[in-house]
Amino acid sequence: MPAISLLLSAGEASGDMYAARLATALKQRADVKIFGMGGPRMRAAGVEIVTDYSEVSVVGITEILSHLPSLIRAMRRLVHEAEHRKPAFAILTDFPGFHLRLARKLKRRDIKNIYYICPQFWAWRPWRVRIVRRRFAQTLCIFPFEEKFYGDAGVPVKFIGHPLVGAVHASLDRVAFCREQNLDPQKPIVTILPGSRAAELRQHLPVIREACVRIHRESQAQFVLAAAPGADLASLREGWPAELPVKIVVGQTYSALASADAAIVSSGTATIEAAILDVPMVVIYRVTPLTAALAKPLVRTPFFSMVNLIAGKRAVPELIQNKFTPEGTSAEVLRLLNDQSAREAIRRDLAEVRHRLGPPGAVDRAADAILQLLGAEHGKVTTPHGNAK
Repeated sequence: MPAISLLLSAGEASGDMYAARLATALKQRADVKIFGMGGPRMRAAGVEIVTDYSEVSVVGITEILSHLPSLIRAMRRLVHEAEHRKPAFAILTDFPGFHLRLARKLKRRDIKNIYYICPQFWAWRPWRVRIVRRRFAQTLCIFPFEEKFYGDAGVPVKFIGHPLVGAVHASLDRVAFCREQNLDPQKPIVTILPGSRAAELRQHLPVIREACVRIHRESQAQFVLAAAPGADLASLREGWPAELPVKIVVGQTYSALASADAAIVSSGTATIEAAILDVPMVVIYRVTPLTAALAKPLVRTPFFSMVNLIAGKRAVPELIQNKFTPEGTSAEVLRLLNDQSAREAIRRDLAEVRHRLGPPGAVDRAADAILQLLGAEHGKVTTPHGNAK
């Protein structure tokens, strides 16, 4: 029996991580051949990448316009490959602006879609859940309250828990990390996760650099910038004052976070990673003014950061758009460095966030759910050893 063909797609660094782990779990359970859109982690997991996510990884309404040609090329390539290979399912990871359109094109070609990591439509543009209902045979959600939101809208949904639970561990403790990076463990450490997209880095880094100068002046803090996989390290190093102690690390994000006294984190998946590692953080984010103005009427929640949305309260400071300034950022970080009670209050709230993320094993549950669908749709599923399940 030939291997089962699956299309797996991710459009950004976090999706690449989630999808790579899912690909590994699927390959361990069944004889599948996976192709699609992704990045270095999916490649390492044995996925045949027919288009790299760097072609489509943009954020913001106005920013998308300048990337339309590459977005269209990526879409056409995926649809062409799907028509040729006829996958049993297309498994699409978050990234709704692109994947909802891809799902429409694939469904028209009789390819069934699975949403792995449901979009956060409960937070913004909730009416788009109707599109998910029409275009997806199954959705897999990672927050417990999402199951009710999607279920109430008539979407076939299953709660799997958060894929990061049980997977986020520091490989080095603070002493070992400081020794490796030539840092002083007796001095404060501020870890910076500025985002992975080029547009995010353009918006965030100038403000972060100036904020760090202010923080260092008041606290003698040391700074660790954790680069995303595939980041342009030369551009990350540009613009930092020579006297500022900044280390740029690759592949050490969790150790850098676990060693930190405080962190500056771009809103997104990185805030969940920091919460799991119990790191007091300041969440930041900025887009172009036009994108912000266009997006403002669409937001339906009182908070922007995922940690605060899960907590249902302002568990961590979030500095968004015009509030994200060098003065505001440095003030919030210095408060965390200098006020033990503030750090303890955040850690109490982060403990509750971790509880709400669900138990470990989300990726395994996702793989099992997909294979169950495969069995229902296509009969027995062949294991990697050639046995039928």
